[in-house]
Amino acid sequence: VMIGERVIVYVPTETGRDDGNNPIIEFAPLAVENVLVAPGANSDVDGSTRPDGVRAQWVLHFPKTCTLSLRGCLVSVRGGEPLPVVGDPQAFASHLTPTPWDRPVALEFVEG
Repeated sequence: VMIGERVIVYVPTETGRDDGNNPIIEFAPLAVENVLVAPGANSDVDGSTRPDGVRAQWVLHFPKTCTLSLRGCLVSVRGGEPLPVVGDPQAFASHLTPTPWDRPVALEFVEG
């Protein structure tokens, strides 16, 4: 039996504009239960400015009950630093996902 974890999704909201007419964004935390968490791909960072750098990912599988758009969101996994969601994750067709999870979500970060 697979059991998901709780993650914290930080949802962006535009709260106004600064003097340069740029949006002011604030993030509101939202707990999402039953998310499958898996390590994703790892690779060296290209370029000589970070010779010890490693690019890594988490791949999260969100439950069908979470219909929130994750575009522009940050997600904290296992109490870690909130990481940006890659792109605009979309759900698989329901008939292709017999389990409770239907939306893979990548979080990418660089260490070193």
